Amino acid sequence: MQWVPRILAINLAIGLLVVSLVSHAALFDDKEARKKILDVEAQSQAGIADLKKSQAAIEKRLAAIEAVIHGQGLADMQNQIESLKQEVAQLRGDLELASHNLDAAQQRQKDLYADTDTRLRRIESAPVQAPVEAPAATQPVVEEKDVKAFAEADALTRAAKHKEAFAAYDAFLKDYPTSKFVPDALYGMGYAQFALKNYKSSIATQQKLIDGHADHPRVPEAMYSVANSQIQLGQVTNAKKTLKELIAKHPNADVVPTAQKRLKALEALK
Repeated sequence: MQWVPRILAINLAIGLLVVSLVSHAALFDDKEARKKILDVEAQSQAGIADLKKSQAAIEKRLAAIEAVIHGQGLADMQNQIESLKQEVAQLRGDLELASHNLDAAQQRQKDLYADTDTRLRRIESAPVQAPVEAPAATQPVVEEKDVKAFAEADALTRAAKHKEAFAAYDAFLKDYPTSKFVPDALYGMGYAQFALKNYKSSIATQQKLIDGHADHPRVPEAMYSVANSQIQLGQVTNAKKTLKELIAKHPNADVVPTAQKRLKALEALK
């Protein structure tokens, strides 16, 4: 300790002063000599008291540092590690979701092009007939318009222009409320809302698809999208419930393996 040499130096100074005073007793009377000695002793005691206070303060700081190192410091480090593990799990889930959505978008594109091609071939191969009056609502040209409108909205989604895609899907649903692409448009609109971080609106849109088109192939994807929105809103309990319902009702859906992984990750969070 640094205070030990200082104490020795003070003691040595006291000794020298006492010897000096004794050897020069002839120069001072007893009263003055005793006063000098008492003054020196008082100064020495004050110095020692200050050193003891410094020692106590240092020992207190060392105890506090040791407590942090062996106690709260390790606990904080463990909490940070757990937090990082949760973030990694979330990132993995988001990556799986992005991959799935890309595959789904590509499949929708293939299905749309195949359907359009089939319609065009049917029209090209049909025999030429005399024009027949038909109600405007059932004319083929109207049906072809909804195909084009949906394709344009879907193209915006694939280009990650989510704001424009949302507007296109919204317009499609208003213009073609009876189109066979309505369920797909609802899913696409909900997906755009999710991408724009409008999670509550995305849940409401996907729920329209789930409730209004219960037998449509996009329902499992819509349920998975709802669960992801619930996670983003911090509704972990609701997300678990939605994923369990998805797995139970649609065990053979393509999205189920991904849903199972996401559910497992949520169950790991305590």
